Amino acid sequence: MPDRKNEPLAGRVLDPKELIAYQDGSVVSRMLVYKKTGIITLFAFDAGEGLSEHTAPFDAIATIIDGEAEITIDKNTFVLNEGQLIIMPANIPHALKAGKRFKMILTMIHE
Repeated sequence: MPDRKNEPLAGRVLDPKELIAYQDGSVVSRMLVYKKTGIITLFAFDAGEGLSEHTAPFDAIATIIDGEAEITIDKNTFVLNEGQLIIMPANIPHALKAGKRFKMILTMIHE
């Protein structure tokens, strides 16, 4: 995939699966929107990768666009598939794990 990191995206029809590629043994991210009011980021997790337990100051919505994600919120684990989403509440510990590869859109709305 060509490097399109700085490619202008506004005003175009986009396929989010095509905007980010899997990389072996890695978590890849690509910020789509970065505003004072919120952030939208694409992620691609290779199998076995993840984000350790952490908190965020704002609600975060994880929308799975490819594969299968394991998301733990306050010690409760959920398995999400393509087309499903979950809201991770502000200030509550959460973690993400890729038993299988997955891609997601993370939307964080700032208050």
